[in-house]
Amino acid sequence: MITSPHNDKLKLIGKLRARKHRDREGLLVAEGEDLVAMAAAAGWEEVALLRAGEDVDPELLDRVSELGSGTRVIGVYRQRWGAPSAAAVSVYLDGVGDPGNIGAVIRSAHALADGPVVLGPGCADPYSPKALRASMGSIFARPPARGEPVGTRVALERGAPPLAGVEVSPPAVICLGSERDGLPADFPSDLRAGIPLREGGPDSLNVAMAATVALYELGNRMAAHG
Repeated sequence: MITSPHNDKLKLIGKLRARKHRDREGLLVAEGEDLVAMAAAAGWEEVALLRAGEDVDPELLDRVSELGSGTRVIGVYRQRWGAPSAAAVSVYLDGVGDPGNIGAVIRSAHALADGPVVLGPGCADPYSPKALRASMGSIFARPPARGEPVGTRVALERGAPPLAGVEVSPPAVICLGSERDGLPADFPSDLRAGIPLREGGPDSLNVAMAATVALYELGNRMAAHG
């Protein structure tokens, strides 16, 4: 059992809290039994796996944990990146800086369309602890992609025609920017669509919520295409 804070595995986990080290090493840290179980179910082999009371002193594991006291297991894995594909429905994100939103969109895409999430410029790290937790392990089943999206690009924008009335055939790509700024003015979309909001309510949706609504709408419609 590890009883020294100077152990190499503990030092690695502590170092990987910073994105620059995650990017440089190509690694991620998954905390908690649920995430570690999802990684195993998806066939990810751990670089390191530490269980409190079995492999490491619990207090030492707590010291390197993002979650604080009571952490029971931490796993270190190599990052995986997919490539954009012509799935019936996929999502493209541009400039989405909140890792919680990134993780939530990956979860929704996995649940509602089983399509990839492609990350464009300015997006947060999908392998940050916050993004991993928000994905609830879906990131292990459907790793994010990088590159140009494949399919008809449907730009989700405020004030655009309702998505429910926009004609689109698979493969379709739901494209979103940040809630504040939206997509870049020069973004090369094929269609524009919006989600009508109740009069008197908020004037926008969180990007993960908007993606979820669009995934539900287009996921059902693309499934009908067979």
